[in-house]
Amino acid sequence: MCGLVWAALQGYIIHSFGFVWLTSVIDAALSAVLLAIACWLINNNLRYYQPDKESYFYLFIWCAALAIACVAGCRYILPLFNLGQVYFNFLQQSLEIRFFTTFLALGWMAMISALWYTQLDHKRTEQRKTEAEKLARDAELYNLRQQLQPHFLFNSLNSINALIGFKPELARKMIHQLSDFLRGTLKKDEQLLVPLNDELAHLNLYLEIEKVRFGHRLQTEISCDKACGEAMLPSLLLQPLVENAIKFGLYDTTDSVTISVRAEVEDQYLVIMIQNPYDPKTSRPRKGTGFGLSGVQRRLYLIFARNDLMETHANDNIFTTIIKVPQL
Repeated sequence: MCGLVWAALQGYIIHSFGFVWLTSVIDAALSAVLLAIACWLINNNLRYYQPDKESYFYLFIWCAALAIACVAGCRYILPLFNLGQVYFNFLQQSLEIRFFTTFLALGWMAMISALWYTQLDHKRTEQRKTEAEKLARDAELYNLRQQLQPHFLFNSLNSINALIGFKPELARKMIHQLSDFLRGTLKKDEQLLVPLNDELAHLNLYLEIEKVRFGHRLQTEISCDKACGEAMLPSLLLQPLVENAIKFGLYDTTDSVTISVRAEVEDQYLVIMIQNPYDPKTSRPRKGTGFGLSGVQRRLYLIFARNDLMETHANDNIFTTIIKVPQL
């Protein structure tokens, strides 16, 4: 479109000097074709080479050289059309103005192309950076999730091994429970967010296995408002928190211990509170240390880019972990 406007304007100007339309059209058409070729060369060059601040002088020289080539093309090609001596004299006298107008047009084209490809290159760089950050985040999330199972699996297999000799039926039951749990874990590996109902169902499988290990010593209370059953949260988020609660609640006592899990929706957040008793004389209160808590906090940050979604409290021999999951 710009080329047609340029050709039409040049043809009108030449016609205004008293030349017939045929002469004006031939001159304008040839000039426009040569200018289009020069613009294509500049645009194609800048597509693959982005000059820095020190190299813009070479771009200036490149535009000047192409402008000279365009004017030279007009100077030696137009006389071949036998347009008359008067026109040839006009052509000779207009070479300088043709050079400057062509140079300005090429400089304008070079500036637009340089800005366009610089912006495009910046956009692609940002896109690659975003993709690289996403890949790194996904890899870290995957690594964090893979660290959830080995310790639990090791303990479960040890318990099964201990039960095989004197309680084979219980060992068989535990194997089936472990199989169901691991199968569910594999399915969840493909999901980033899952409904709370699904997460609690998976958590119950985990707790059933732990109850076989600890017997009557492990008691659980899980309460969930009906309104938050479909609320979404990262898959396998609760298991490490409950595993931590069991570890610090049962390992230092022979009494029965109740682990409570409560969930509700507050102000566009799914709020989950996990509590367990602990003995301050034998168990040091946790301040976000250990893989269970630090891993969950890191996952929440990677998914939601916030560090304020988990908090812990230790009061009256009760350790409380609260997580808030934004409902997008």
